[in-house]
This record gives sequence, C-alpha cells and structure tokens, in this order.
Amino acid sequence: MTPAGPGASSAPASALQACLFDFALGELVRQHRTSFPPLWTTESWAKLMIWLALNCGADGSREGLEAFAGAIGPHATARMRRLFFERELEEVNLKLMADPAEALVLALPLEPAGGEGGLAADTLSAALEQVGLAQQVSTDPHTWVRHESAVAIPWTRLASPS
Repeated sequence: MTPAGPGASSAPASALQACLFDFALGELVRQHRTSFPPLWTTESWAKLMIWLALNCGADGSREGLEAFAGAIGPHATARMRRLFFERELEEVNLKLMADPAEALVLALPLEPAGGEGGLAADTLSAALEQVGLAQQVSTDPHTWVRHESAVAIPWTRLASPS
C-alpha cells in the first residue's frame, strides 16, 4: 500500500463534492425558508423552488421549472422539502416537523436524553407561536395526540392540506 502524500484525502473528490453540494443546498434552504410567505404552505415551498430555478438559469416556463426539478432529483428534493418544513429549537430540546402535505404536525425531542420539556403544553404552545405555526394548527392541547416521545398536532385548515 502506498502511503498517502501531503493533502491526500481518504474520500474521493466526487464524494467530497457531493457532500459540499448537499451541505450548501441545505444551508440555502435554511437561510431562505422564511423568505416566501405565506409560511408553512405548499405555496411557500413552490416559491422557493421557483426562486432557486430562476437563479440557476432555468426559464420561467413550466417545462423549464420541471427540468430544474428533474435535475435536482427526488432524493435531494425530498431532503430540501424536509429541511424547509422543519424547525429545531435547541433551547427547548424540540423539533417541529410541519409539512402541510402531511395530516399532522409532529413535535419531538431533539435529544431523547435531554428530556421531553419541549413537549410540555406551555412550552410547545410557545414554540408554535415562535415559529409562526400557532395560527395554522390547533393550540388546544386537548386536541393533540401524545405518543411515547412525540406529540401530533392537527392543522386547523378547513380544506385538507395539499
């Protein structure tokens, strides 16, 4: 086996490029997910995707936007969407997953060993307010479904979310 020279990496360049792309895309989504109102809607998600497509040189046509989405691929798109509709509130050990395409908003502890303080009704209500979800979900703890280490919160939309 030949010893690695100075600056050699155990990861191939393509793996490092893929990691960088994934990291940069995630950061871009996190930094801009509150830039496209109304927040917590599929409309907001679509606006982000259109903004990304246009900034990457796609024309604004349906075909151009579909080509952009196809180029990203389903795996990266799913990861971007998850990041877009998630919030991590470290100060209360809470993760909120609020994709409007899902029937319920999920709240769970970031670190199970950190306790479930974020799942206490008062803390969870404050967190929903902090991230701008309080107007879109039931804030009545009696309507929440508590599971072992998670709380499921119903959306208040009259029509089912799309």
